[in-house]
Amino acid sequence: MQTNDSSHLGNMIYDGNPKAFVDHVMNIFSNPPDLVNHMFTVSPNLYAYCLFIETLVDKNKIEHELLRFLAEESLKSELGSSEEIINVLRSRIPFSSILVTTDVNHCIQRLLSGWSLLVVSSSNQVLLLDVSKINHRSVSEPIMESTVLGPQEGFTEDITVNLSLLRKRIRNVNFRIEQFIIGTETGTKVNLIYLDHIAPVAVVNEFRKRIDSIQIDSVLDSAYVEEWIQDKTISPFTTLLKTERPDVAASHLLEGRVSVLVDGTPDTLIGPITLFQLFIAPEDYYQRADIATLLRWLRMLSFMLAVFVPSLYIAVLTYHQELLPHALLINLSAQREGVPFPAMVEAVIMITAFEVLREAGLRMPRIAGPAISIVGALVLGEAAVAAGLVTAAMVIVVAITAISNFVSPSYNFSITQRLLQFFYMTLAGFMGLFGVLCGVLFTVVHLASIKSFGVPYLSPVAPAFFTDWKDVLMRVPRPWMKTYPQMNHTKRKRRGST
Repeated sequence: MQTNDSSHLGNMIYDGNPKAFVDHVMNIFSNPPDLVNHMFTVSPNLYAYCLFIETLVDKNKIEHELLRFLAEESLKSELGSSEEIINVLRSRIPFSSILVTTDVNHCIQRLLSGWSLLVVSSSNQVLLLDVSKINHRSVSEPIMESTVLGPQEGFTEDITVNLSLLRKRIRNVNFRIEQFIIGTETGTKVNLIYLDHIAPVAVVNEFRKRIDSIQIDSVLDSAYVEEWIQDKTISPFTTLLKTERPDVAASHLLEGRVSVLVDGTPDTLIGPITLFQLFIAPEDYYQRADIATLLRWLRMLSFMLAVFVPSLYIAVLTYHQELLPHALLINLSAQREGVPFPAMVEAVIMITAFEVLREAGLRMPRIAGPAISIVGALVLGEAAVAAGLVTAAMVIVVAITAISNFVSPSYNFSITQRLLQFFYMTLAGFMGLFGVLCGVLFTVVHLASIKSFGVPYLSPVAPAFFTDWKDVLMRVPRPWMKTYPQMNHTKRKRRGST
C-alpha cells in the first residue's frame, strides 16, 4: 500500500496489489466473522476478490446476480482480451449503483454502508457495488402524534425510507437534499432538506453552518443534533419542532421551513418555529376551519389550566382568601383542618407523586404501564385524602392539571408546561398573586427575547405580521390563505405563483 503517512487512513491509495489490499482491509477490521472475503478465478490469467459485510448486504444479490454474472463464459473471454478491465465490468455488471475508486478510506466507509468491494488483478482500481440491505422497521402509525383524521404513516429509523415518504408528498424539482456525515465514530447520515424556491437563503445557510460546526464522536438520535444547532438560549421553550409525521414535515417545508433528518431516528427536526405553532395539531388541516379553530382555543385553554391552576390555588388559599366566596372558603378551610402541610408543600407533593407515576407508566411494559399509572393515581389520591395528608380539593387541582397537560400536541411542549408549573407554584407560595404576575411578565419578556434561526419566537404577534394572523389564534378557510407566512421571509409571497 502507498501512503505518505501510515497513521492516517485517508491518505492510503490502492496500488494495484489485490492480495495486499485485501489483507490490509481485513486487518483494519481485525478479521470479524461477518466480513466475507471471497476469492475466485475469472479467467486463467485473471483472479478477483469480493469483500462484503454479510450482516449489511443482500446475499442473494451477491450470489445470484454478481457471482453468477462473473462466471459467464462470454464475460471471461471479453475480460481476458481487454486492457480496461474495470471499465468493462462497470459497463456490464447489472447493478445501478457502481463506483470506482483508489481511496482505501472510501472503500472502508462503503463497506460499513453495505457495499461490496470487487478487486480484480491487473487493475489499479477498486470497484464498489451497492448491495446493501439494512434491516429496518416498516412504515407504521405514528406513536406520539396519532390523529383520527389524516394520513396514518410515520417516519421510521431508516433515513432512506423517510426521504421516500417526503418525496411522495412533494413531487417538485426544487426539493433539495444536502447530506452530512456527523460523528467520528458512528458516521451518521444527516440530511438537510428544503424547497429551494421557497425557503429563505439566510435560514438555509444558517442551518448549514450550524450542522457543519458539529464536532462530536457519536450521533444516535436527532436530539444529539438538536442540542448543537438550536439557538443557544437557556430556556425551557424549544426552538426546533420535532415531529414523527411525514405530512407535518411536508407542510412545514411547503411554508419555507427547513427539515433535518437523522439516520436511525423516527422523527425530523423543523425550524424556524414560533410559540404559536406548538399549539397546532395535524388534524387542524384535515377538518373544517371553524372546528379547527375551536380545538386550537381548547389547547390554549388547556395550556393555561396546566400552568396556572396549581399556582392560583396556592396563591388564593394562602394569601388571598378574600377572593373566594364565603361558602367555598368555609368548605376548603374545613378540608384543611388537620392537614399538616401548607398549600404549596401539599401541591408539590401531589404533583411530584403524579409525575413519578407517569414516568413509571412510561417505563413499565406496555401492557402493564397504563393500568399501573391509572390505578396508582386513584389509590394514591384516595389514600392521601383518607390519611389527612392532602385535601380533596388538591386532588381535583392535580387531576385538572394532569389532564390538561395531555392535550398538548407536542411532547416536548408538554414537558415545558410541567416545568412552568413548578416555577409558578414556587412564586405563588412565596409571593401570592403578585409573584404569579411577576412570573408572567418575566415569561413574556423571555419569550420576546428568543429567536429561532432569526425568526422572533412571538411572531407574527410581536413583531406583528398581520397577514399571518390567519393561522395563529384561529384558522381561516383554506381559500383565504393565499400568502406564504411572511414571518419566515420566504422567497415567494403568494401561493400558486411561479
